[in-house]
Amino acid sequence: MSERESYKIITSEGTGEIVEKKSRFIANVFSVDSQQDAESKIAEISKKYWDAKHNCYAYVIGPNGENTKCSDNGEPSGTAGKPILEVINGAGLTNTLIIVTRYFGGVLLGTGGLVRAYTQSAQAGLAASEIGVMTYAQKLTLTVGYNMINNVQYYLSQNEIPIADSRYEADVQFDICVKESDVSHITEGLTQKCEGQIQITEGNKGYYIL
Repeated sequence: MSERESYKIITSEGTGEIVEKKSRFIANVFSVDSQQDAESKIAEISKKYWDAKHNCYAYVIGPNGENTKCSDNGEPSGTAGKPILEVINGAGLTNTLIIVTRYFGGVLLGTGGLVRAYTQSAQAGLAASEIGVMTYAQKLTLTVGYNMINNVQYYLSQNEIPIADSRYEADVQFDICVKESDVSHITEGLTQKCEGQIQITEGNKGYYIL
């Protein structure tokens, strides 16, 4: 397929902090959907930490990481933004912004020391965040009578397929998302488990957390 099969995103944002030779490095990790969203978060953090010496950042946006930017924000070239970007890329993340705020402690760290400090603080920010995998998948809506609820739930549980949504009306509907390559075999398995008493409707294809 032309679409990337899966990519990682931030599902819960976090903040990490390290102290290096009296300098304080605070890493804020954000999930962002666009460059505008990222720029808005950067402005917000710059305002919050207005008294800090530097607010350096990097972001990667798009399923294939097509929109990338990093900034040293006054630190020596290549010592802040690039190391933060490498942490994002190293974790395989996209739609992710990391801003590292530095409060200068009076001791110069040198270029090598700065690279290490910005790398470690970005890693600390990620460690405080949660990461999820977005997989290119097919949405399926399962419609059954109330007498088949247990059959459906048992099959989905056995195959480790979470229910994304459920609706209990005249019939019962369950929404699930599965990899494209698994659609036919899951459709067959559910039909067999429900003795043919199930309607399976294919919905949108797209990126979902499975």
